Amino acid sequence: MTTRTETTTTVEYAPERPARLEWAKHAPEVYKAMVRLETAARKGLDHTLYELVKIRASQINHCAFCIDMHTKDALAAGESVERIVQLSAWDESRHFYTAKEIAALELTEAVTVLTDGFVPDEVYDNAAKHFEEAELAQVIAAITVINAWNRFGVTCRMAPGHYEPGQYK
Repeated sequence: MTTRTETTTTVEYAPERPARLEWAKHAPEVYKAMVRLETAARKGLDHTLYELVKIRASQINHCAFCIDMHTKDALAAGESVERIVQLSAWDESRHFYTAKEIAALELTEAVTVLTDGFVPDEVYDNAAKHFEEAELAQVIAAITVINAWNRFGVTCRMAPGHYEPGQYK
């Protein structure tokens, strides 16, 4: 259990829930393949855009482990706290992001939340206006990979709070 002492008050936090399964330990070949896929997916993409996509997909998927990791990596790379804080409500704070980042965030949401069973044409077409085809393919790959990582993190209940920026690079 974590406690923090304030000037006059001690705050007691809820206990950390243990991981259900150390999946990477038990499926090392899958983990290694995911790392290779991650490396391939990020090639040629702007690091800031890449981290924004990973954070946003992780927020949607409620993957606390990945939110912790990618927020710390983004901050360490120089991303502003303000843009990260606003990311959960990016659609109402568009003025914090470039048109290209907005297109990537729209695409991230559409690919992550396939509730209608497809990515709307207008979302795809907007992304296609902002990215060359090869870069768009990389953005789609990045979105797909973070969604896979999120599924491992959420299913296995990986605990946030222990990651150090750059730890898995």
